[in-house]
Amino acid sequence: MNVELRHLRALIAVIDAGTFTAAADRLNITQPALTRTIQQLEATLGTRLLERTSRSMAPTEDGRAFAERIRHVLGDLDAAIASAQANRTVRLGFSWLLPDPWAHDTIAACEERSGARVLLQRCDDPLAALRDGVVDAAVMRGDVAGGLLAVHHLFSEPRVAAVSARSPLAERDTVTWAELGTHPLVVNTLTGTTRAESWTEPDPRREIVTCTNFDEWLELVAADRGVGAVPIAARRRVHHHNVRFVDIADAAPTAVSLVYVASRVTPLVRVLRDCALAEAHRVRR
Repeated sequence: MNVELRHLRALIAVIDAGTFTAAADRLNITQPALTRTIQQLEATLGTRLLERTSRSMAPTEDGRAFAERIRHVLGDLDAAIASAQANRTVRLGFSWLLPDPWAHDTIAACEERSGARVLLQRCDDPLAALRDGVVDAAVMRGDVAGGLLAVHHLFSEPRVAAVSARSPLAERDTVTWAELGTHPLVVNTLTGTTRAESWTEPDPRREIVTCTNFDEWLELVAADRGVGAVPIAARRRVHHHNVRFVDIADAAPTAVSLVYVASRVTPLVRVLRDCALAEAHRVRR
């Protein structure tokens, strides 16, 4: 049998803890499993490392000398692992405001669990960024086709209307979905979640103003070129002097998903996915 890291860490844990019971708790294993691990190490080395009686445990002279040397080995190994992990990254793409506090709780959990760093990257077209390998995963709103993509639904966000401060709707507390459908509509064709087809019976004569990113969309609404509907996060975090956000009495919520290319999933993407789903479960409760 070869000496493995678990053997070395077990010996150090027993010597430092002073008892097999305390060492087993520290290593999160059972005491019988720890005893077998130490016995395997002693058998492999052909020497007794610990003197055990019913009342005490202490390292032998060989055990003390061996432990002193492997402490340096384990220390160097831990430092090397930490250094390598510090350079690991997982790139998370998004097109505009990330849901909060879910996003930052997910990032913190992923970094703590993996030792890697989550890099946030804004991209006008997250699907293209995923396809081209610019990001490893992306947060996307609205309906996302599966196929080559793994799509994990996280939760849904209520929507509000975005209108110009000059619009008559700006003075309203609430509008209906049908009423919003009678106004010109500003559509972000790349990542917007509201389009003409979002209405059951869209008016073919309705004016549609298009753009390709959130900043353009916001300025077009501010200029009173049309109205829009966005997740409620915009009302909390977007402050534009010429834009008002109004409740919609009967709007369907917007789905939020974590998306990545299924064939390119890595251990870090799996950790990010698991943390994202765990934090989403807390949001939904």
